[in-house]
Amino acid sequence: MNLSPYREQVLEHYRNPRHRGRLASPDRVGELDNPVCGDQVRIELQMDGETVAGIAFDGEGCVIAIAAASMLAEYAHGRSAAELRAMSQQDVLAMLGVELGYSRSRCALLALEALQAALG
Repeated sequence: MNLSPYREQVLEHYRNPRHRGRLASPDRVGELDNPVCGDQVRIELQMDGETVAGIAFDGEGCVIAIAAASMLAEYAHGRSAAELRAMSQQDVLAMLGVELGYSRSRCALLALEALQAALG
């Protein structure tokens, strides 16, 4: 199985992250860090009822942490809070499309945990 298209997708999201920055007046914020590796992710949401009308992320981290935050932000925009609360770790890992060891999986899941913290 050729994984290079998936690796390229991860690198593209790292080099050109979608929704990176800050919202002018977020309704909800989730911020987490991974003290083991130093990754930090902040997710800001602008809600329209129970729908994510605006999303931004910021932070510092490795290629996997930033790419996962970008992919997740792109996915989350326009979706319902209930749908995003129901996302599993496997959903995010599948979104990345590359096999990761335990420590890299923690990097990939930081954005999901921040998003779900923001959603409450």
